[in-house]
Amino acid sequence: MKIDVVDYHTAGEPFRIALTGVPEIPGSTVLDRRTFAQRSVEVDAVRKFLVNEPRGHADMYGGFLVPPDDDGAHFGVLFWHKDGYSTACGHGTIALATWAVTTGRVPAARDGATDVVIDVPSGRVTARVTSADGVVKNVAFRNIPSYVVAREVPVLTTHADITYSGAIYASVSAASLGLAVTPTHYPALIAVGREIKWLLNDTEWAEHPTDPRLNGIYGTILYDDLGQTPDGPHQRNLTVFADGEADRSPCGSGTSARVAVLHADGRLTPGQTLRHDSIINTTFQARVVGSDDRRGVVTEVNGTAYETGTATFTLDPNDPLGTGFTLR
Repeated sequence: MKIDVVDYHTAGEPFRIALTGVPEIPGSTVLDRRTFAQRSVEVDAVRKFLVNEPRGHADMYGGFLVPPDDDGAHFGVLFWHKDGYSTACGHGTIALATWAVTTGRVPAARDGATDVVIDVPSGRVTARVTSADGVVKNVAFRNIPSYVVAREVPVLTTHADITYSGAIYASVSAASLGLAVTPTHYPALIAVGREIKWLLNDTEWAEHPTDPRLNGIYGTILYDDLGQTPDGPHQRNLTVFADGEADRSPCGSGTSARVAVLHADGRLTPGQTLRHDSIINTTFQARVVGSDDRRGVVTEVNGTAYETGTATFTLDPNDPLGTGFTLR
């Protein structure tokens, strides 16, 4: 096994793009290709190889490039983490759009905005990349429509708001659990976020209305409400997704989920912006840019991504650890 990758971080969260060495992943849509990858021993061996230690770690994230659903998108992607394949990933979308423009995969204006259209398992997203003098300065991606599924669902000693934004999230106030979104509370946040996810994962609230392949609580968004500014709400969060994986960024699709809740509460109106901070104090800016027929909202999330390195990973056939291991 020999695979070339390029690594990025978006607001601190890693994203590893596999460039070579990935087996063919058939399917008529990106969602179909995700289903194939989930069942393929050969494809999943590559995911494990790239995400597991000693080449990765329990909080590594990345993606496989695949063909788009049709000619309307530039490419497709399958997002993966230590436990499998996600249906949406905002920070990965920002990293991929940056990579596509920087490498020339998508021809871009040296000065100005270029749209990068990407098919992901949950639908089609568009990332507008703004460059100045050939350098990417900002990426604003428009997610698939986001909407509130349920409000104040009881869980543990508190309640959760359930939202769909390409994946299903449970939003819970950290203060309602006696916690705060700070590094001091990091282990406790992971533990309770993981517990809430699994308590809600098999309930009616975790069912997608049209496609069971999108079922399941993907992550728990534990948030601090930092008040209302003249420009809009200010919040900080830690999103605990998969099985106890912690997002270092403010979480792109999770930010869309928070926009849907705040819009429903009347706290984020058109023209206002959510400042959404992470546990490491990186920031996404997000706003409502439209509505859809499910009474949801179309969101736009702004962030930046930076290349952190390239590598060629190999597997010695005599290595007893094979595709590696994970410690959480």
